[in-house]
Amino acid sequence: MNKDNCFQLGHIAKVHGLHGELLLVLDVDFPEDYEDLNHVFVEKANRLVPFILEHMVPQPNNKFLAKFEEFDHVDQVKPMVGAALFLPLSALPELKEDQYYFHELVGFTVIDENMGELGEVKVIYDLDTQDLIGMEYKEKEVLIPIQEGILQKVDKAEKKVFCRLPEGLLDIYLED
Repeated sequence: MNKDNCFQLGHIAKVHGLHGELLLVLDVDFPEDYEDLNHVFVEKANRLVPFILEHMVPQPNNKFLAKFEEFDHVDQVKPMVGAALFLPLSALPELKEDQYYFHELVGFTVIDENMGELGEVKVIYDLDTQDLIGMEYKEKEVLIPIQEGILQKVDKAEKKVFCRLPEGLLDIYLED
């Protein structure tokens, strides 16, 4: 499976017990959408390897207790701890017309309500503390927080992200 055709679902947090169970943490808004998975792709040495799920039981706080088929001992699964979990983009739930996934914004044009067209979204940074748009502006990378008040509207048909940048944000990146 090609990583470009996938999204990161979460990661393997830790081993649970002695019989090969793992605690998975899903980095999604609606974990219940993924309760019926029968497989996931685990990143191993920069490759995505498919694993069949024997079971996946919901836990509080976006966590699942899971067991892969043919892995029955703690020593078999211990090396997987910390590995990222992926699914094909086709497994993403359908969204309403006014909703979007962050990965869809790459390639969109960023338009500020005061300064007009600024540049193209090059990357989305999905950080623990905040999600950011990485955009090139005047040959510098500018990071725009993805939050209410800054991101005003996304037009998927026109491939545009409309925003209201905080005063002075661009100046910080243009200083030498």
